[in-house]
Formats: sequence, C-alpha cells, structure tokens
Amino acid sequence: MSFDELVKQTSTAMEDAYAAGLTRQTLRILLPRSPDNDQLGRYYENDADISGRFSDSILVPPDETWQGGIMQLYRACSLSCEAILRRYSRKVGGGVGPTVREDRSIDETGVDGMGLWFSEGSSSNDDVCVFVQPSQETVNSIDNISKTAGKDRLVVIMNPQWRITDDAFDSASREGGFLGGLATFLGGKGESIRRLEEMGFDSTYILEGYVCKGGNIRLLKRFDSKWNVFAENDAGTDYILVGDSDARPTYQEVDKMLDDKGITLKYARDMGLAPKL
Repeated sequence: MSFDELVKQTSTAMEDAYAAGLTRQTLRILLPRSPDNDQLGRYYENDADISGRFSDSILVPPDETWQGGIMQLYRACSLSCEAILRRYSRKVGGGVGPTVREDRSIDETGVDGMGLWFSEGSSSNDDVCVFVQPSQETVNSIDNISKTAGKDRLVVIMNPQWRITDDAFDSASREGGFLGGLATFLGGKGESIRRLEEMGFDSTYILEGYVCKGGNIRLLKRFDSKWNVFAENDAGTDYILVGDSDARPTYQEVDKMLDDKGITLKYARDMGLAPKL
C-alpha cells in the first residue's frame, strides 16, 4: 500500500521476468497522489531526490478521477518510472548507480503526456528503455526501438493510454478487413495490440483498481501468477483477498466474488446494516 512497496514489487517482477527470458514487458501500476488532492505538485517540485518524496502519498488508479489531466498523470508516472528504474538497475556497474534520463521527443505536441525513460548501465545489455504512457500512435516508435534494442535488451511499456478492456471498436478492430480497418481508424486498439504481441510484449506486473459495491477493489497480477482480487477493508488500513482468476476477471465476476465472501454494499456496512469488512 506504500509507494516504496510498489517500487519494490514492480522492479522485482521486472527482474524475475527478465531472468525468465521476457525482454518485452508491460507494466500497469497505481500512481502516488497527495491525500490532500489539492497539493498534487508538492512532491516533485521540491528537492531532486526521489527517496521519501512520496512517503505520505496514497496510491490511486490513473483514471478519470485524477485531477490535472494527462500531463499531471505523466509527471507522477515518470517519477514512478525513475524510481523503479533506479531500483531495477541498482546492481549495474558493480554497485555504481545507473544513469537515468528522460526523452520527451516522442511527444510531438508536448501535451499528450508521453515520454521515454532510459537507464544506461556499464554494457549495452544493461540498458533499459521505458515508454511511459504511450498512445496507440507510438506503436511504430515502439517497434523501431524494439528492433534496434535487440533481443537481450529490456524494453518496457508503462501505463499505456489504451484501455485494458475492449469496447465495440476494440473488438471490431481485431477482425481485420475493411470493418476492422475502419474500427482501428475510429480508435480501436486491436491492430496495435496485435503488433505489440508480435513484438513479444507481455504483462509483467499489473496493479489496477476501481470501485465495486461502493468499496475500493484492486486487481494484481504478475507474469507468473493468476489475477488476484482484493477488497479494501472499511477502516482503509488493509486489503483482503476475495478471489483469483486465470483470466482478467470482469466487473460482474468481481461482484460475484464479493457476494460469495458475504461482502455487501459499503453504505450498508457504514450504516450498520451489514457486518464491517
């Protein structure tokens, strides 16, 4: 539930996946935000040291509830990426800290909330490239860098801007042909996902969340695990495992997991009409 633990879990999953031969990785993580919500900028506008900067932050989904829009998301996501890269590469060069740098040239407009982060080690195979919040329009750039990097260098996609779940356009864009091309033109992600799969990208660490029955739900998956579903207790101090699934569970399946555990609507628990969680 802390930012430091998120960095640790993410970087460890990256290390384990790389050791298992997965050099094209996808990450989706929660982002740190001030619990006050009106002081979003204070953590990255003070000192330049990441350590301790998010010590009293909360981790929240990067969704439509986030204040400030895509650029605010990018600033939180990019600093999270920097912290993860520094921990992932902490042993590179015999204990010498890696060089970590940002390249915003991929964001041609400057306001689409995308960037590249690089961790440069003592040899080319130690280098890591992370696309932060890429859009579907960047798939060509991802393809080019993936080819240039070679099979042994790690390339990562972090918090891509396309949805995990499919809408009608996404489903149609997977079909190919004229209708598939039209659906892709209208925003369907099927063609982009197909190309990324051909490049070898696979989910390494996924931590996402939403609200179900009025309470916070977290979905957690590593590349070597099932999808695990957690519900936040009423005190807001812990998360309780309520089920798991081989495939990403739908909202309806999560709702049933809560029913099976006897977890009712949060307002009923708050009013004393149902047992506390």
